[in-house]
Amino acid sequence: MSGAVTPSGDFERTPGGAVLMDGIRLRSEIIAGLRATIEAAGSPPVCLATVLVGDDKPSRLYVSNKRKLAGEAGMQSKHVELPNEATQAQVEEAVAALVADPEVHGILCQLPLPAGLDPEPVLALIPPEKDVDGLTERSMGRLVRGLPGHVGCTPLGVMRLLERYGVATAGKRATVIGRSTLTGLPQVLLLGRKGIDATVTLAHSRTSNADMIEVCRASDIIVACAGQARMVTADHVKPGAAVVDVGVSRTESGIVGDVDFDAVQAIAGAITPMPGGTGPMTIACLLENTLAAARMQGAFPG
Repeated sequence: MSGAVTPSGDFERTPGGAVLMDGIRLRSEIIAGLRATIEAAGSPPVCLATVLVGDDKPSRLYVSNKRKLAGEAGMQSKHVELPNEATQAQVEEAVAALVADPEVHGILCQLPLPAGLDPEPVLALIPPEKDVDGLTERSMGRLVRGLPGHVGCTPLGVMRLLERYGVATAGKRATVIGRSTLTGLPQVLLLGRKGIDATVTLAHSRTSNADMIEVCRASDIIVACAGQARMVTADHVKPGAAVVDVGVSRTESGIVGDVDFDAVQAIAGAITPMPGGTGPMTIACLLENTLAAARMQGAFPG
């Protein structure tokens, strides 16, 4: 098979023959591995703290799921909930208290915050060692400088999928579509860093359609995180390439990704489903970062 995909296991495949990079399966493997590691160390407390402000239903569901899976991984969770009417000072005070708590190893402040609240001063309170979401400017700076720190959970989840499903990166060409600080920019850095060694092109909303097709067709790996429904079509994909769908768009037919899955799976060597691909990996890597945070703070051996 051409492209970057060299499957290293008996994986499920799509009707077109592409390896299905199943994020739910890999999330379960990672959580089981974290629990085994914690139990082997005598189950010292590893604590993830979550902060939820307001009554946004999707945010409430996300936080609940993160806390549930933290428990499955053998971790403790601490939850702080503030009303929709909370002031900026109240939110910052709640986060500052978690920062000062030595029993809390990782802090996640669920975004977006209610209208009128500025997330930047809140995130700035979180020190790099407790920034398990990898969102602060200090964490991003550490990634750029190649220093120890926590990487954003979504781009890290993409890398875990590529590793698990046998997608080679060294010497391969990769295109990342989207330049957000949440996914696109850190994804470029991760794919190009030493030890991964891909040659990375960054494409975005201002890239012309002709250029987009050209750079994607020359790529062994495509990571689509632009938030444009089904923008990656069969025309964009080189036979055998690995295609990772990070985008989420709400349409009349429901939630869809950036990749036209039905068309692309017939050409790709490996592809993520939507849903069930990168989404579950975001939580898995949040918990992976939380254990790493406990290690960084001397609360866990190794």
